[in-house]
Amino acid sequence: MTKTAELLEGVHLTELEKGAMIDINTKSRHYSVEYLGGDNVRVSGHPKWCPTPIAARLEGSIRDSGAFEPGFVGRGMHMVFQRSDDSLPVTTTEVKDLHLAAAKGNAR
Repeated sequence: MTKTAELLEGVHLTELEKGAMIDINTKSRHYSVEYLGGDNVRVSGHPKWCPTPIAARLEGSIRDSGAFEPGFVGRGMHMVFQRSDDSLPVTTTEVKDLHLAAAKGNAR
């Protein structure tokens, strides 16, 4: 992962390379999301749901209006992911900012 990271309004999973890292600050937490391909990620940042990196499926983000954007994480929205070992989705507090760092190594 590079030291410099690009500040984004939002990111579609389809725009990422495998191994890309997204640092997401929500209203109450900081999440680290590693893109593994498709809708698969490794996420950490919540003391109960993902205190250490866990495999998950990133479903997308939901707006306060209820509009859902699959495969997208954006500022002002709530990220939604589903842990691999659980069928219930986790919805974060509002995303305040997110940074994209380059993929680790040459993962493809």
